[in-house]
Amino acid sequence: MTMKRLHNFSAGPGALPVSVLEEARQEMLVYGEAGASIMEISHRSPEYTAVTDSARQQLATLLGLGDEWHILFLQGGASLQFYQSALNFLQRNETADYVNTGSWSTKAIAEARRVGNVHVAASSADDNFSHIPPVSSWQHSSSPAYIHITSNNTIFGTAFQEDPVSVPAPVICDASSDFLSRPVELAPYSMIYAGAQKNIGPAGVTVVLIRKSFLERVQGDLPTMLDYRVHAEKLFNTPPVFAVYMVEKVLRWIAGKGGLLGMQAHNEAKADLLYSRIDKTDFYRGTAEKGSRSKMNVTFRLPSEDLESTFVSEARKHGLLALKGHRSVGGIRASIYNACELASVEALVDFMTEFERKNG
Repeated sequence: MTMKRLHNFSAGPGALPVSVLEEARQEMLVYGEAGASIMEISHRSPEYTAVTDSARQQLATLLGLGDEWHILFLQGGASLQFYQSALNFLQRNETADYVNTGSWSTKAIAEARRVGNVHVAASSADDNFSHIPPVSSWQHSSSPAYIHITSNNTIFGTAFQEDPVSVPAPVICDASSDFLSRPVELAPYSMIYAGAQKNIGPAGVTVVLIRKSFLERVQGDLPTMLDYRVHAEKLFNTPPVFAVYMVEKVLRWIAGKGGLLGMQAHNEAKADLLYSRIDKTDFYRGTAEKGSRSKMNVTFRLPSEDLESTFVSEARKHGLLALKGHRSVGGIRASIYNACELASVEALVDFMTEFERKNG
């Protein structure tokens, strides 16, 4: 018996476009002319090579990437990139600047400290990561090897509202939870990485974009699998075939929805609707400062933890899934990534109004 699809607000893996899921279902047993499933054919076959070539081309077109960029499909999630990026670009006698805006940037700092010196140029830890420190307030080290930021913070519901231009070093960005949700000004960035499982695909693959000129800075004999130079040169190991296959389809879906400008308009409409409902009364209280609010992860509290628990359980009965806040902070979190439809947010807002009427 097939259960109907409900409104999915999961923080990750997040919702995928229904049309993409249907297309994958149709191709599950036999992919194209391969005579087998995409999961059963060689990762060096012409069929899979065409998939990766198409995914790279779609990414390049959506972001406006030129030939100066490497596009890699790696494994290990953003958590591996915390260490791998530092291993490749931070020498023992160098210092990297990190902007600490939440749990994931805190983890990135800890991993980088295994490799070299880390200077925290700015942090919002003192106010429970409720805001993004303005770029003008950052205090940099004398000669940073790079500056690392986390563009969107899934747990605390904050996000950079603009790209960090006019900074004194190349920027490495963990963009896992807002990748391809809006246009990006590429100029400040020398590396961008993103776990696919929020906005562009299922769990299992991490997109890594590196400027070729930045890659030339890598020195020394690094572990083979952790050396970006190896992956930029050739397909070294078996990739996460099915995850990349799904990413390629989602990228085509994004292009068909108007590209990044289309995604931006779609995501702003959802976020505006939900934040307007939160701000309408004092029954719901947003946890992020208004100037730093994320359009991907909307976090808020109710008057009591008991009411929050009731809210989550009642929402589930109304077909609204995965609204419980992260275990480290509690509260409510609605993740409204690219594939989350406006109709889902409208259903959530209607439920919130009725829940307040009964419990306010």
